[in-house]
This record gives sequence, structure tokens and C-alpha cells, in this order.
Amino acid sequence: MANSLKGKVVLITGASSGFGEDSARLFAAQGASVVLAARRIDRMQAEVARIQAAGGEAMATPVDVNNRADIDNMVKSVIENYERIDILFNNAGFGRLDWFDQLNSERDIHTQINVNLTGLMEVTHAVLPHMQAQRSGHIINMSSVAGWIAAPMYSVYTATKFGVRGFTDALRREVGIYGIHVSGIYPGPAHTEFGQHTGPSDLNKNFKAPAWTYLTSQSVARSVIQVAKHPRRSLIIPWWFRPVLWADYNLPGVVDWVVNQFFVKKYRS
Repeated sequence: MANSLKGKVVLITGASSGFGEDSARLFAAQGASVVLAARRIDRMQAEVARIQAAGGEAMATPVDVNNRADIDNMVKSVIENYERIDILFNNAGFGRLDWFDQLNSERDIHTQINVNLTGLMEVTHAVLPHMQAQRSGHIINMSSVAGWIAAPMYSVYTATKFGVRGFTDALRREVGIYGIHVSGIYPGPAHTEFGQHTGPSDLNKNFKAPAWTYLTSQSVARSVIQVAKHPRRSLIIPWWFRPVLWADYNLPGVVDWVVNQFFVKKYRS
């Protein structure tokens, strides 16, 4: 039986664009009270105004998930305004596209780890005591198919998303006794602002996946809503990535050869 989202308090990080922004709109349409959290407060306030104009309930709060004080202030603000957090959607993250030896240590390695993995864990750590106290809740972590398949040129991003998958599975086994669900969502490529922040490398101009492989941000957001209504351990989208994951796990030598022959040799040279 589907869980009603009406009256639920939903906290969304990375809510100023893409999956987070679209999910906020859909959660509000389902009757949830939505808290949008990100660094770009102006973008979020504009979305809050649109949600409220449509009859929904929403607020925006600034947060840098690199900063624990920011995170604590964000959670305090939600509790002061709504007294509870029913759903946490950990969506903040970014990726850098380049060969590992070309990455900048601080900007491209440490910052990716801090935002994609450490920040997600810190936000969860701040929210979890409130869910434990209320003996209910749902934590939805946005990962990526890169959390299952090690993608060249996304070495650090892949490492963070593998980490998110491991954290998601471990946490689910820890907190189920409190009535808390933990879910991981693993989308393939999608049309969002993500591609605008992958770095200055020429690879960004030359490497484009086929158009048919891309999801829309709205379709991913609809999947987030479905997972919120019907909690599950994981969701890999689109469906055809599942046989790709099977091949990567069961035929790693073949996948290595294909990637090397048709991708690495082409772009590395």
C-alpha cells in the first residue's frame, strides 16, 4: 500500500536545480511541506514562491554541506518551523570529468569527496536523531549508476558514489528497528546542470553520450516520489542499466576490454 505524502515534512539538499528542484515541486503537489536547502538561496526562493502560488507549503534555507555548522542550523530551522522531518532527500552533489592525473587535488578530489560523500553523511547524522526520536522516517540518497560501475574519467565521482551505496546499505541495516527506511536511487545520465559543472577539460566538449541514453530531470524526480511512496532498498534507472551492471559484475574482463578499446584509447590519445 502506498504511503501518503500529505502532511509529510520533506528536507531536500541540492534543491536549487535539477533533481532536487523538480522533486520539491512534486512533493509539494502531493501535499508535503517541503524545505529546499542549497547554497543558491535566490534560486530556491523563486521556487518556493512558485510552490506557494500553486497552493503548496515550502520554505528555503541556505546550506553548504561542506560546513557542519550550516547543516546544524538547517536542521534546527526545519525543526523550529515544522517540529519533525519525515523524509530526507540527500541530493547535493557534483562530478568532475577528466583523467585522474589531470585533476586538481583540492578542487576536484577533496571537494567532490566532501560534498558527495562526507556532506551526505553529515546531513544524515544531523537528521537521524530526530527520526529516531519520532520512531519513523525515510532517508533517500541520490547516488548514480557510477555507484555500481567504475567509469573512467569519473574516478573520484565514482568513488564517492560507491561510498554512498555502501553507506546507504549499512545505514539501512542499522536503523530499520526505529521504523526508518533508507533507500538509494541510481540514475544514469540525465539532462540537468550537472554537465555544466564537470570542469574545463576539452573532454566535456568532445565526449557526449548518445541522446537516447539521457533521462530527464522530471522523470528522475517522479522516481524519487515513487520511492518515497513505496520505500525500497534501491532503484536503478533506466531499466536497461541492470543488464549492463550484470555484465560489469560477471564479465569484468570483457567490459575492461570494451572500455579500453572503444573509449579510453579514443579519448586518452
